[in-house]
Amino acid sequence: PNGQFVLGKLFDPSLYPGEPVLTRAILDQVSPDNPVIVMNASMHYLYVNSAALAAAGVDDAVLDPPGGTFGRVDGKLNGVIGEAPAMLMVFSALPKPTQQDIADGITQILNAAARRGVTSLREAATGTLAGVGEVALLHQLNGAARLPVRVSTAQFSLVPGKTPAQVAAAWAEAGVTPFSGDEMVRADAWKVVTDGSNQGRSGYFMQPYLGEVSGGKANLTPEQLREVFGVGLDAGWQLMVHTNGDAAVEFALTALEELLPSYGGADLRHRFEHVSFTTDDQLARMAAAGISPSFLMNHVYYWGAAFRDSILGPTRADRLDRVASAYAAGMLPSLHSDYNVSEINPLLSARTAVLRNLEADGSVLNAAECATPAQALAAITTNAAWQIHADDRGSLEVGKRADWAVVSADPWATDASNWADIAVSETYIDGTPAWQS
Repeated sequence: PNGQFVLGKLFDPSLYPGEPVLTRAILDQVSPDNPVIVMNASMHYLYVNSAALAAAGVDDAVLDPPGGTFGRVDGKLNGVIGEAPAMLMVFSALPKPTQQDIADGITQILNAAARRGVTSLREAATGTLAGVGEVALLHQLNGAARLPVRVSTAQFSLVPGKTPAQVAAAWAEAGVTPFSGDEMVRADAWKVVTDGSNQGRSGYFMQPYLGEVSGGKANLTPEQLREVFGVGLDAGWQLMVHTNGDAAVEFALTALEELLPSYGGADLRHRFEHVSFTTDDQLARMAAAGISPSFLMNHVYYWGAAFRDSILGPTRADRLDRVASAYAAGMLPSLHSDYNVSEINPLLSARTAVLRNLEADGSVLNAAECATPAQALAAITTNAAWQIHADDRGSLEVGKRADWAVVSADPWATDASNWADIAVSETYIDGTPAWQS
């Protein structure tokens, strides 16, 4: 009916010839009467029509919030909206989901994860949908019927109109403090986003994107970054820092090299998320600072050709998701899906870490960065557990929790090229069934 929102996701111009932008004008032609919001596959951009802007009360006079952008042509909004502070201004117009809606969505996603053999995961943007009550809802769901997957939450630190200190206070008032919770749902991290999407050309790079004069920009000023880091460190959180471009890695790393020595030697296992493009020097400094990387590994598989051919060029593309170099620097990297940027399928991510082949043409992107099978499997098991402070799981051995999956073939005895085809029939948590096909 007229006036009802139409929602879409997973559109990505970088995967189409000529990289066509989905603009307000195009969406107005498609749907003049219904508000339309389409999310980019990276989750760093929205594409909206005039009805959606009107519903959100956003017009051409709107100012870009800190860390967010409203795209314009000749001073008029073109419907392209970048980064969470601006995106949330439009999302605010959406009908509020009920607790049952949210519960149904959580259950669907966790079952999809269990179907791939996942028994524990990190939720990386807690609070962005329903505020600080999201953690309580997870506990309520688990109390009603045990969740099929254990959940480690990363509390989002940036909320439009609030200082980081106010955000931290809101979490604390809700009873969400560092490492609070239980063996099924635990709050572990403070999430900070320093830049945007590399394929969307809002990731922050030292050199410009191909054919452009800009290499993107940071979402925060140096002062804002140190403020939000300081608030998280003062509270005792593990820092989980989104860094995509090499300049974003440098931006966050320099700040933490200055700040961390003041906070003693607590075993917080700070982590850079995506850490997509790095230099040798940055990897060595991360290791020295006690920061580990988690790679969105299927950036290589799905977007490697686009980075090589049209976004960054072959030299920089070779520095994408450097698992082998991270191990060589002495770190314990993990792999993640960044769902729904890529599907939840740890064995597909591990396969990509070993083979580094590209979906577009089957070629290999920088064979020197291919991980060994053992390294790739550790990155989705023991290393991943270590990064989320889950030392009681990640491997089957005496003294650890009995969390496992029943699969059609043993990855440790199977060629990596076949890993993505391995089927899961059951998962277990604490030795009891959590999910069955």
